[in-house]
Amino acid sequence: MQDVVLAMLAKEPTHGYELRSRMRDALGPLGEAMNAGQIYVTLGRLAKAGLVTSERAEGLPDRPDRRVYALTPAGQQRVGAWLTEVSWPKPDLSEFHLKLVAAAAARLADPVALVDAQRREVLRRLRDAQRAALDRSVDPVAALLLEGVVLRLRADLEWLEACERMWTECDRTGWKAGA
Repeated sequence: MQDVVLAMLAKEPTHGYELRSRMRDALGPLGEAMNAGQIYVTLGRLAKAGLVTSERAEGLPDRPDRRVYALTPAGQQRVGAWLTEVSWPKPDLSEFHLKLVAAAAARLADPVALVDAQRREVLRRLRDAQRAALDRSVDPVAALLLEGVVLRLRADLEWLEACERMWTECDRTGWKAGA
């Protein structure tokens, strides 16, 4: 969650409510369950870690003042490291989805290139799992787990292919997420 919040701030400094709104929009129906307090707790932790700064901004006549958050240089560095991190599988694909949305919105990285890097990692893990599953000395119970891993990785590959198609179409049509 911290890396997602940092990446969402890379586009421009903003307040917690707007960050929550961007994340909910990016997640669609899955974002409805997002707890508003979680964003503010995360922002507080990021500020304590020196990854964001904040200042009070005057509100509109009908709204209270708000705290606007911005990345520090250390926060920008962490976003860059997160975007290049290749780790799979994650139990929740929404983090990778938000990585793509944030990267495109702030023009931090090419989402298609991020998908390609993840695909290479999934293919490597799939190859390793398939080799292990073919080993006749593997206990049948352990082989069942390996079969599950292979099936999960194949499904992840299909989803990554769908991501690539969508982001390629976005590039072709000029549509930008989070714009």
